Amino acid sequence: MISKRADKFTSFIVMDVMAKAEELERRGENVIHLEVGEPDFSTPKVITQAAIDALQNNKTRYTHALGLLELRQAICDFYFKEYGVKIIPEQILVSTGTSPALLFAMLAILDKGDEVIVSNPRYPCYQNFILAAGGKLKEIKTRPEEGFVYRPADIKKKITPRTKAIFINSPSNPTGIVMSKEQLQSIAQFKKQYIISDEIYHGLVYKDRAHSILEFTDKAFVINGFSKLYAMTGWRLGYCIFPKEFSNVMQRIHQNFMISASGFIQWAGIAALAKAQKDVAEMARIYDERRQYMLKRLREMGFVIHVEPTGAFYVFADARKFCKDSYKEAFRITEEAKVGVTPGIDFGSGGEGFLRFSYANSLENIKEGLDRLELYLNKYF
Repeated sequence: MISKRADKFTSFIVMDVMAKAEELERRGENVIHLEVGEPDFSTPKVITQAAIDALQNNKTRYTHALGLLELRQAICDFYFKEYGVKIIPEQILVSTGTSPALLFAMLAILDKGDEVIVSNPRYPCYQNFILAAGGKLKEIKTRPEEGFVYRPADIKKKITPRTKAIFINSPSNPTGIVMSKEQLQSIAQFKKQYIISDEIYHGLVYKDRAHSILEFTDKAFVINGFSKLYAMTGWRLGYCIFPKEFSNVMQRIHQNFMISASGFIQWAGIAALAKAQKDVAEMARIYDERRQYMLKRLREMGFVIHVEPTGAFYVFADARKFCKDSYKEAFRITEEAKVGVTPGIDFGSGGEGFLRFSYANSLENIKEGLDRLELYLNKYF
């Protein structure tokens, strides 16, 4: 019998959309993928070469449970250079992607019935990490016209003695919004709760710069990794930065559940941080070109963009002019227009009526996909 806890896990709808698109492709259809948030670039050669070198030098054994000291020190150096914050290697857990790192953070701070404040809309998987650790969600609906960013007054209303943490994500999936210094400071004022900050899209910012929550509080768990910025999704390399007092427990959790991340891939991560800056800058330039094109086309079609996204690689477009049921509409667009898009409902009830478009695809494909979408809208609306 399936456990009650597992039965409560929600679907990741974008993966269902992608499965439908792949089914159509198996039938010989050509589908443009604007649904999935995966870089279309190849991993930079300096990174792949570092992995090859590590393999050839037999660096294929277990590492320390927290990760290679050299990689953890490189992450410390990176956060000091980028944000001016001082952390030590003992505050870092390297794991096989950000998802395990986030799960282990939840296991470290939550007892059964403890609460975590999350925004609605949000990245769909957050709630399942919280549920897996025995926690409960306290949702706050955020407003499109404010970029779906928390109001501190709304947070205060939700806090109870069981509230352990507040979740933030900047740059954001699905909205692409980058939280300002002032907005982050307003979150950091909540001293009794941990701040869980998903910073996986840091580095993919097209105006100003992203700030780390660690600039404003040390009572934070920061989730970051290599998948998005370095086009390393399949490499599965991520990390969690945590308060010093959690070092031993995070090490014990990882020892038991993962042992360690792959050694040779960790050496590739060191190369990414040290040698891939030019590659990253070029990828970010191309993303920005795509971002501007997609925003222009979607607005011309009649979608409403409440606040311009300036980070990650998504546009969260208000499609209420065209549909009330984003789930049905996304699948209909995928099947009829042959364009994969993500329904806003995937990100919570606050995303209903919206569609998420990813520009992690070539400009040629984006143009073709939006041309198809325009024909579809002209046909039905």
